[in-house]
Amino acid sequence: MIYEQQLQEDLFQWKKKLLRKSSMFERVSKKTQTKINDRIPEKVHTVITESIKKMVQATLAGSNLTTSEKKLEGKTLEDKEKLVKQTIAAFQKTAAVEGAGTGAGGIFGSVADFPLLLGIKMKCLFEIASLYGFDPKQYEERVFLLYVFQLAYSSDEHRRTTFEIIENWETKKKDLKEMDWKVFQQEYRDHIDLVKLLQIMPGIGAVVGGVANYHLVRHLGETAMNCYRIRTLK
Repeated sequence: MIYEQQLQEDLFQWKKKLLRKSSMFERVSKKTQTKINDRIPEKVHTVITESIKKMVQATLAGSNLTTSEKKLEGKTLEDKEKLVKQTIAAFQKTAAVEGAGTGAGGIFGSVADFPLLLGIKMKCLFEIASLYGFDPKQYEERVFLLYVFQLAYSSDEHRRTTFEIIENWETKKKDLKEMDWKVFQQEYRDHIDLVKLLQIMPGIGAVVGGVANYHLVRHLGETAMNCYRIRTLK
């Protein structure tokens, strides 16, 4: 019970940090990227959106098949979270190795990094869901994972909207429509573009790729933990 009380306080602090206004640098970056997106022809957006949609759906299907069954009977929430933290740490190391390898390949390696990192992130989310006792084989749980993903990688306004859905999942999930894949891909790309930009530079690409991937997976893992804490503690 003491552990759950501490989690409530941790959740309060996380929510406060999550919903705070972005820094000036982040807001300027978002405005710049929005202007760039506005200049890209709609046909190009359609192609990118469809590509990422298929990539995510394929990754979800693959993760669904490979996620290991977890024996959670008799485990407390504290026990589960110890396993979750170990899982996130393992995926961080995997992502760092992958990022360093593709970063060393310059721009061509960075192109390969995108789907590989996406796969690592989705697999990580599936494992976390399983450890909290939720079945990612169920359709609504896979949809929930996509909203967790969006929450981790989105701008102020979209982050608040997404958090409201997650915080009130049991009531909101009934009214959800088809995922807006264009928004999904733009928010994700805008969030990671600046972080990953230096990865294409010769000489430092490997270091930047490894460090960036390590922190991107950590951020996703922490976001997922708090989202599942909200559902579990309710």
